[in-house]
Amino acid sequence: MRRCIQVAKLTVVVIFSIICLVCSSRAFAQSEISKASSVGAAALIEAGTPAKKQEPGKLQEDKPTITFREEPCNECPPEPSFWEKNPPVRIFPRLGNFPVPPSGEGYYSALDFITDNWRQKPPNFPYPPSCFMPFPFYDADFRYLDNPNNTQHDYLDCLHRIHLGNCWLFSTGGEFRLRYENQLDRQLSGKDDVYDLTRVRVYGDLWYGNSFRVYVEYINAQSFNQDLPPAIIDRNFSDLLNAFVDIKLADLPGQPAYLRIGRQEMLFGSERLISPLDWANTRRTFQGVRGFHQGEKFDVDLFWVQPVIPNVTRFDSVDNNQNFAGLWTTYRPQKGQFLDAYYLFLDNTNKVTQLGLVTAPYNVSTFGTRYCGDKNHFLWDVEGMFQFGERGSSEIVAGAGTLGAGYNFANLPMNPTFWVYYDYASGDQHPNSGDFQTFNQLFPFGHYYFGWLDLVGRQNIQDFNMHLFLYPTNWITLWSQYHNFQLASSTDALYNAAGKAIRRDATGRAGNDVGNEIDFVANFHLGPHSDVAVGYSKLFAGRFIRQTGPPGSPEFTFVQYTYRW
Repeated sequence: MRRCIQVAKLTVVVIFSIICLVCSSRAFAQSEISKASSVGAAALIEAGTPAKKQEPGKLQEDKPTITFREEPCNECPPEPSFWEKNPPVRIFPRLGNFPVPPSGEGYYSALDFITDNWRQKPPNFPYPPSCFMPFPFYDADFRYLDNPNNTQHDYLDCLHRIHLGNCWLFSTGGEFRLRYENQLDRQLSGKDDVYDLTRVRVYGDLWYGNSFRVYVEYINAQSFNQDLPPAIIDRNFSDLLNAFVDIKLADLPGQPAYLRIGRQEMLFGSERLISPLDWANTRRTFQGVRGFHQGEKFDVDLFWVQPVIPNVTRFDSVDNNQNFAGLWTTYRPQKGQFLDAYYLFLDNTNKVTQLGLVTAPYNVSTFGTRYCGDKNHFLWDVEGMFQFGERGSSEIVAGAGTLGAGYNFANLPMNPTFWVYYDYASGDQHPNSGDFQTFNQLFPFGHYYFGWLDLVGRQNIQDFNMHLFLYPTNWITLWSQYHNFQLASSTDALYNAAGKAIRRDATGRAGNDVGNEIDFVANFHLGPHSDVAVGYSKLFAGRFIRQTGPPGSPEFTFVQYTYRW
């Protein structure tokens, strides 16, 4: 724990240094502009309007501002409104079993409550009011800071939307995360594990107009006091999570088309198949090329990448035995509704055998579609996936599907959102012979969908699950889950969230009943930058678990603090 405190102190020093450096740079730039103005250089100084009188019981949000703007260069549009809309930012897709958060008047953080800042609506802030951020920093939308009518201000605004002349735009930010975990019977091993995880991320983002971009993100992820050997996703000492360039290829209707080259996190749709996996201390990233166009209603992405494997002793490198490519399209018929259609191809030449099952080498193609949204408080989420390919001399024929329906009881106290789901992923009825029928979950956000114990992945499984979201106040989120797990094939294995086979009865006599899991998570939004989350999970083991190894029922408790800037 002492090392955790040292890391936290170091992080605070780094944050403070960055703030001082950036704010000092701005002050110096403003001073230089003033000097240039005194000798006749072309500079324009616009004074903001005086702050409005603060109303009783509310925080003052309007502040006097001074904007320094140089004469525009020839290459960049001179209109100030250009930066209000640029650079383009992707519209985040909706995950499955999504809540409908409060949107009316109220306190939206513990800080609001303490200072009696009663807001008319949720604040405009690009980071989610949650400990968990399944989306990347490189799509954080701070464009509102360039709106001359903006009245929302924060003491760290100086880190974002830093104009270097009229053509260049720079932003920086990051995250510090500390998590305590207590796992009983971790991964059905019969052994307990109590430990701490820390993660620091810092990014720099430089744009030239909307034509060229360089984005770099550093990560340092560590674990302390672990009783069991750390998992590969627990540690990554001083490495690059993202390091890419974006080049504009063409101006198309809606927004330009870009080519992205380098190391990059990726996510698409529900993240059931492709996700950065925010729960993991290291997050997931890839390396390769990606072309994309984001329109008002239609997005298209085409990519070829290789997964990057975390390494605690040297700089991370790709797995040269895996090649991942795909085409992903998204159509938004109405606000809040998403229709995905995609094709994905994964070639894996690694040789992998688990519990007597030959799972690789293989090449697999995945065709899928998804439709989700809400209307008149009704919620829906439907996704189907079909796979074919080759595993050695066997043909791959597999599939998976999700069917979910929910309702937001907006007129009831605590704004409840309730979901009912059925998830299915095929398993192999005759392992190691004939067609290979186990669905391949690719690179998923498994922790989000199949219980927080991470004992179940989207392979050889049937899961009837229910979700309930409650908001006792606008800044507290309560999320409870129930899962009933059954194997799709009793002769195939139970695969965990990482896709690893962890239990199996080759005869099938242990049956299909994996058990029932309950999960409870509470998130407290302390302020625009800080969140605390606590959670508890337990699996009530079924017959399959009791008859294939240690018969314990795993439990998991965690406490997490997150600060983003």
